[in-house]
Amino acid sequence: MADLLSDDEIQRKLPKGWDREGDEITKTYEFDDYLKGIEFVTRVGEVAEEEFHHPEIRVGYKEVEVRLTSHEEGGITDQDIRLAGLFDDEV
Repeated sequence: MADLLSDDEIQRKLPKGWDREGDEITKTYEFDDYLKGIEFVTRVGEVAEEEFHHPEIRVGYKEVEVRLTSHEEGGITDQDIRLAGLFDDEV
């Protein structure tokens, strides 16, 4: 099991463009059209599967919202921060 991050650690490590909402970190990615967002979701899904850490994803017309938390630990861990950075690399 991964250790929960403190509030200070989360603030310090949170990648640019990500926000904290309670026990989750979130980011909304914007795209030129719906299919570009779907392509991004596919890439994110492949990364998540490789890392065996799965986000919640909401797909809109020109945006994709991603939410990360470590359910087993009950909050935000380094694994969430790491995955956020990997997702940003997929844009």
